[in-house]
Amino acid sequence: MSADGQIMDSSSLEKLGNNKNGSVKQVLLDGCVPFSHQVAGHKCGINNTGVLQHPDGTILKQLQAPPRGPREMNFYKQVFAKDCTDTRLLELQQYLPKFYGTWAPRESSHELFLKLEDVTRRFLRPCIMDVKIGRRSYDPFASPEKREEQISKYPLMEEIGFLLLGMRVYQIDSDSYITHDQLYGRSLGKDTVKNGLTKFFHNGRELQRYAVSLIISKIRSILHWFESQTKLHFYASSLLLVYEGSPHIINGSRHKPADPGTKHQQGEPQSNSNNPHEALSFQSSLTHSHPYCHNVQHERNGNRKRGGSVEEEDEEIGMGDKKQFGQEEAVEVKMIDFAHVFPSDCPDESYIYGLRNLLSTLEQMLKD
Repeated sequence: MSADGQIMDSSSLEKLGNNKNGSVKQVLLDGCVPFSHQVAGHKCGINNTGVLQHPDGTILKQLQAPPRGPREMNFYKQVFAKDCTDTRLLELQQYLPKFYGTWAPRESSHELFLKLEDVTRRFLRPCIMDVKIGRRSYDPFASPEKREEQISKYPLMEEIGFLLLGMRVYQIDSDSYITHDQLYGRSLGKDTVKNGLTKFFHNGRELQRYAVSLIISKIRSILHWFESQTKLHFYASSLLLVYEGSPHIINGSRHKPADPGTKHQQGEPQSNSNNPHEALSFQSSLTHSHPYCHNVQHERNGNRKRGGSVEEEDEEIGMGDKKQFGQEEAVEVKMIDFAHVFPSDCPDESYIYGLRNLLSTLEQMLKD
């Protein structure tokens, strides 16, 4: 992907091994393949491939090195705990990809992955954008050097409040995707960031105004959650925006999932007692001197064990794939990336600022 956009047709995607509908794929551990719709984020771990797709349709995100990886894992465990009674966290679940526990391949049991819902699964031609939200992309524990590094990447983050990290947009006439990476996002200024967002909603013929409107509605719901909670602050976290690029499956027509939904495959069991990643709780991963730390109770799942390398899994994946596919289902917005989430005792004004600016820019698109 290049800063000025790169057109990728079906044949080139197949050669890369990451075309969801193609027959050529790079098969990795336990039948996993590179996730075809990753538009941003770190690439690490097995063959430096980044996010993987499991044969059952979920995606696998490898844990980063401590404290980031364990912090993100325990954030998901806290929010999706079976015994969670915190109404704010229960409400937050709808804005996150579903969490299916952790997973490790049979061939490399020391590699630990988060097993998450593929929110692009129900789309035939998903258009995807990753938008980092907030006035700063470093957390309060970052060293002065790290702060300077992050600020230098996009000095306008403080003023704009969001950064386009990557996008993949389906073009109807060429039956191909145009992609833009974070270098393109960083090239956008106050006067051009709206143009960057417009590119994401344009299919080569026209602006997909229905998608803009529905995504605005979903972002407003997330904003409402942030305005009503004072327990958590999110740094370097993103929104994943998705809408259906194919004009043939909207307005009630039946959509066939790209891959069949099946139950999780079972592998070798994981043991918390033998897993160094599991030893760090969400609370213990925090530095005691954190300026926003407050006595927040972090609930975690008990040490329940099930057979196989997937923990805390008792529901079938893909149950929502066989519904009528109307306009409301033709878009999706989810919060992702939680390696820098910390307790607080006040509203997350940085994230709120970013959401409001993003909403304002999208609303202006509809007025133009």
